[in-house]
Amino acid sequence: MDLETNNSVLSMMLGSGPVVRAVLLLLIALSLASWTITIAKFLQLRRARSHTDEFSAIFWETRDFARVDDSSTRLAGSPLARLFHGGYRELAHILQESRGARRDVTGDLETIERAVRRAELAEAAKLEKGITFLATVASAAPFIGLFGTVWGIMTAFHGLSFAKNSTIQAVAPGISEALVATAIGLAAAIPAAVAYNYFAMSVRRIREGMDKFARDFLNVSRRYLST
Repeated sequence: MDLETNNSVLSMMLGSGPVVRAVLLLLIALSLASWTITIAKFLQLRRARSHTDEFSAIFWETRDFARVDDSSTRLAGSPLARLFHGGYRELAHILQESRGARRDVTGDLETIERAVRRAELAEAAKLEKGITFLATVASAAPFIGLFGTVWGIMTAFHGLSFAKNSTIQAVAPGISEALVATAIGLAAAIPAAVAYNYFAMSVRRIREGMDKFARDFLNVSRRYLST
């Protein structure tokens, strides 16, 4: 798109009526917000994957919970590390309270599992934060733009009824200005839809990994409680 076209689009946006202009401003705000969320979520998930890979290597190499706890404190970006800390704190508390006494392994494991699942839900909420907004922008922005277009065309044809010469040249500028709203709506919706699908799949994979790790953690915890 050359400079002349850019100026033409900008002039159509500035020359539109108050309702269409309000629609355009809303769409631009939604687009900026969705891009901000997209960039922040991309960095968050990249950090989560990097820290998770490092944490998994530490966890399966040592399998010593005390050493894993010391080594993984700097890996706060990993959801698995947060699950581990939640379960390990509960396990350490149970081991300390039941020192020298007979343990209820089944009941203790249920307590640890509740702690791990609470941490899992908290991490899932963090990962999913903002994704719903992207879905909303992807589904609503085209309709908001269409509303602006319909309103602009109605205004253009209403103005045509007062024109002396009812020709296409008289109504074309108004229609072109109105169609800008649909274009901006699609420009806001398409990146949001792509980002939503990508992040939804990434979060689903991370949640599957958290669920698998929770089961593995409980199996190792059972051996700790049985000794």
